[in-house]
Amino acid sequence: MKAKNTVIFDLDGTLLDTLDDLTASANYAMEEMGFPLRSKDEIRRFVGNGILVLIRRCVPEGTDDETIEKALNLFKKHYGVHCNDLTKPYDGIKELIAVLQEKKIKMAIVSNKADFAVKELAEIYFKGFIPVAIGENEEAGIRKKPAPDTVYKAMDLLGSSADESVYVGDSEVDVKTASNSGLDLVLCSWGFRGETFLKTLGSHIIIHEPLELIDHIL
Repeated sequence: MKAKNTVIFDLDGTLLDTLDDLTASANYAMEEMGFPLRSKDEIRRFVGNGILVLIRRCVPEGTDDETIEKALNLFKKHYGVHCNDLTKPYDGIKELIAVLQEKKIKMAIVSNKADFAVKELAEIYFKGFIPVAIGENEEAGIRKKPAPDTVYKAMDLLGSSADESVYVGDSEVDVKTASNSGLDLVLCSWGFRGETFLKTLGSHIIIHEPLELIDHIL
């Protein structure tokens, strides 16, 4: 991989460990709807394609669209208040972001998490470091990952090209996103899928600690 001046990060499972709060909000919605609760490991497998898909995977098979919409709204209501109760950056992330800023590397976050939550969490944890944070907002006509739309938007806002950018994520969605966007890819073993699964996705760079990223992009 040649040197890069731009890093585009996934959020959940890459920068932040959000799994406990996602599980709590999903199970709030399930309980309110009278559905069985889901385990943390189930939620880990269900996330990555946006919150509508998450809720569709949580509800019992055969649930109608109107009921799914009600469960989704319950999730949004709860997560809007509780998205940062237990969420935290992975060990080494703050140090990585500081080094990247020191070395004048441009940064963005692109996520399939709801746009309001992406912007709120980016403001809390990365204000002054990562100026661009884009979440799922298909109502505005911007397709979610693995479509390249949000990555293209981030690069446009940063004034960067695909050739000088790298995408950093933790899932099969991120592999497809990088491919569709024409970006080089680095995968994180500490995320929601884990190294064993990531190795099944092809021959990609996998890092085990955040600061390892520096060796691959400079």
